[in-house]
Amino acid sequence: MSIVNTAQGKSDLSSGLLDTSPIGVKRAAFSATVGNMLEFYDFITYSFFAIQIGHTFFPSQSEYGSLMLSLATFGAGFITRPIGGIVLGIYSDRIGRRPAMLLSFALMGSAIIVISITPSYNTIGLAAPIIVIIARMLQGFALGGEVGPTTAYLLEIAPPERRALVISLQPTSQEIAATAGALVGFILTQTMTPAELESYGWRIAFLIGAIALPFGFWMRRTLPETIPQTESGTTRPERSGHFTLARRYSRVIVLALTILASGTISTYVTQYMTTYAQNTLHIAPSVAFATSLVSNGLQIIGALLGGWLADRYGRKPIMIAPQIIVLFLTYPTFLWIVGAPGGWSLLFGFGVLSLIGSLPFTAFYATFTEALPQAIRGGVFATVYAVAIASFGGTAQLVVTWLLHISGNPLAPAWYLLLAAAVGLLAMASMPETAPVKGGK
Repeated sequence: MSIVNTAQGKSDLSSGLLDTSPIGVKRAAFSATVGNMLEFYDFITYSFFAIQIGHTFFPSQSEYGSLMLSLATFGAGFITRPIGGIVLGIYSDRIGRRPAMLLSFALMGSAIIVISITPSYNTIGLAAPIIVIIARMLQGFALGGEVGPTTAYLLEIAPPERRALVISLQPTSQEIAATAGALVGFILTQTMTPAELESYGWRIAFLIGAIALPFGFWMRRTLPETIPQTESGTTRPERSGHFTLARRYSRVIVLALTILASGTISTYVTQYMTTYAQNTLHIAPSVAFATSLVSNGLQIIGALLGGWLADRYGRKPIMIAPQIIVLFLTYPTFLWIVGAPGGWSLLFGFGVLSLIGSLPFTAFYATFTEALPQAIRGGVFATVYAVAIASFGGTAQLVVTWLLHISGNPLAPAWYLLLAAAVGLLAMASMPETAPVKGGK
């Protein structure tokens, strides 16, 4: 077994700034991931209501044109994610994890409030889509700087034998956010007419996230810091030293970028299934939202299970084996769903793919964070994650919509998912094994 950064293997808690008891670790992990969950709820909910938002801010002569403009705005939130990853990630390495997480949360909260209260195109004209695009880009900046510091923080508070499980709270919180968004969408579609949902129902979903913002901000203010401060108030070398150190880990960084590209395509194509079910398979909105609800709920289980398994059996086996299964199951599943469209095929087919497909990425999160030294962990993870998400997550739904449009083939999403899974599998097989211990009890 190859172990990376064994000098850090025992713990990153030696600074004495944390309560290292099990209760203290659980409290810190909960406070960090609650904020992460709220940020992802605010960001992901947009994709569930892409059709309604398109009609509100991007009226067009065709449904396809309106949807593509709405999805392009969804993608605009990814353009600024690398910038946020670099700025807030390095900020977290030099100033501290907590200040970076608080700033990210405040920016996300401001953006979600702006989107939820912006008048429609019919009310204020061109100003409406401009405001929404700017707010969406601010969301992207905030979320770009969220994942790296939060994941680094979870690693640094975790005991070695539970690192992957604690880090699994990062993808788990994302899936809880997506599940909550799907649940809100399902309830709204069940209780509102299509006209009401388009007029103001989608705004309710956004405002729910805004209401929870004060609680999340308060929770993050109570977080202890995991890295010591110098007398100058910084924690790490100047920026040039940060990038010089990062170059030493270029191989792991390139592999991580490839794996994250694969994973984000899978994630955002899955989130697109609500729109796919309605537009392509002509399934009722309530069934489409129920499918997203079930799929995201199963991914919560998969993320936690993946972390537990990675602690017991190592990181690489839990990355590779489920990814192979997904590679073999994706196309037959889509054949079944398209051949017999309906509630059960959607729920079961996407549910199985979601559960198995979520297992490898918790192990990957643990591998990548363990492979990086603390001095650059937040910045490098945030930047690599944001670049991958911006390049492939922000375009995934546009690519799938385009493939469906030009091919007229409802199996088009499967083609993209298969390519992503195959590339991701090759990169996973090349990653080092970083588990400091196995078989935690």
